[in-house]
Amino acid sequence: KAVFASTVVALLCVASPIRAQVPAGFDARVEQAMRSRDVPGMAISIVKDGHIVHAKGYGVRRLGSSEPVDADTIFPTGSTGKAVTAAALAILIDDGKLAWDDKVADHLPDFRMYDAWVTREMTVADLLLHRSGLGLGAGDLLFIPRTSRSRADIVRALRHIKPATSFRSGYAYDNILYIVAGELVTQVSGQRWEDFVRTRIFQPLGMTTAVSDENDRFANPNRVQPHARLDARLRGLGPQQVLPERDGLGQVGAPAGGLSWSAKDFARWMQVQLALGALPDGRGRLYSEASARAMWTPQVTVPIHPYPAPIADMTPQFSGYGYGWSVQDYRGVKVVQHGGAVFGVLAFVVLVPERNLGIALQINSEDVEVMRGLGYELLDHYLGFEARDWVGAFATWNQARLAGGLEALKGMKGAARNAASRPSLKLAGYAGDYRDAWYGPITVAEHAGKLRVDFRQTPNMAGTLSHWQYDTFRVDWDDASIEPAYMTFSLDAEGRARRITMKAVSPLADFSYDYHDLLFEASGP
Repeated sequence: KAVFASTVVALLCVASPIRAQVPAGFDARVEQAMRSRDVPGMAISIVKDGHIVHAKGYGVRRLGSSEPVDADTIFPTGSTGKAVTAAALAILIDDGKLAWDDKVADHLPDFRMYDAWVTREMTVADLLLHRSGLGLGAGDLLFIPRTSRSRADIVRALRHIKPATSFRSGYAYDNILYIVAGELVTQVSGQRWEDFVRTRIFQPLGMTTAVSDENDRFANPNRVQPHARLDARLRGLGPQQVLPERDGLGQVGAPAGGLSWSAKDFARWMQVQLALGALPDGRGRLYSEASARAMWTPQVTVPIHPYPAPIADMTPQFSGYGYGWSVQDYRGVKVVQHGGAVFGVLAFVVLVPERNLGIALQINSEDVEVMRGLGYELLDHYLGFEARDWVGAFATWNQARLAGGLEALKGMKGAARNAASRPSLKLAGYAGDYRDAWYGPITVAEHAGKLRVDFRQTPNMAGTLSHWQYDTFRVDWDDASIEPAYMTFSLDAEGRARRITMKAVSPLADFSYDYHDLLFEASGP
């Protein structure tokens, strides 16, 4: 028995380093995948058995430049940062200043939901679980693509957003309640959310490149620039373009997805996650094991929509959401994961607790097929599944998705539009100030024979209206990265324009462009 045991130990000692390595030729594979979609840059981090086995940059920070992406280059991390806001709350819970079941209104007296009963019952946990009754992405236009509001302003606006379903009846992803969670951290800790995250999370972990304030991101020259394909017909088609980096999420939305960090720091973040809150090298704990397990425990069921071929194998058998993390399975193996998207930059992190494995990928474009494809190729490698071309599979899926979007647009243009119709009023008749209860004010004005609209609390969100049909106009924004929209004016009995409703033009528009939830009323008599 002793001989057998020593042999097993020897074999494990030999096998472990091999299992920790990336696949043979992996760097060449990454570069080939990036070339296939003209991806400017990427960063990939891998943690195995507590050790950082890979933290590396690929490509360039900006298309057309020669500045390389390295392991210290920072990327916006999008909604993968929701787990950081959850961890901040967990630390306050460990400090005895808060509990998951505390009522939000007890700590934020100005907090109101649309329904008074929901206001009284909403807990700290409810802020993180996407089960509030709000619709998908509800209220995102308060801070996306940018805003002049404060977090306190957004907390006050929340009371005007009508629910889509009853409280705790189902799952609908939102960002706005994570902003409320950030404000809660500020009120309970006495520190700005940005400062709390920096001093209580980044510094103890040695995350030296991580920033919670966008001014610090812009001050770091070793940062990526965002890129996207902005074909006039459909986002995702056409050549890569550099996007304006200061027109992204903005600081107010940071608790929902406004952090930035490098491949090295993403690896450090995965280390503490996989160690259930313990800091590396036995330096104490970031948060308790009880809090770690709470964040990874599914609290709400997420509906499963089967993926089509050729990516059907990634369809989970179960799916739920914990505190800032999705919990599901990949081919029968439990994974804890999250995606992130800030316009022009994507991120994806997946943890496999039973294998003590973490994989994170960041990309400074919107080519999801390259990022997710390489991520699943790494998962298959470390889980022992047969190697396959996941990048190619995702590319086929994405091409079909875009083709479907083009067909839908063609159908909309061919069947729905009455191009011979005329507007009911002269252009000046539509001009005026309008206000939506939760968004706030906009101005429609006639200028040089055209109508212009200005979303006054979203800096630089202005556009030109062109007649579409009847009293509906198409808005093309000065910033081409903002999704075009239809604006429909409603007239009163005296023939005056009194209301405006909106919807996105593209059937594939990001859910954060929740134009459909807006109802603008004329402000004047």
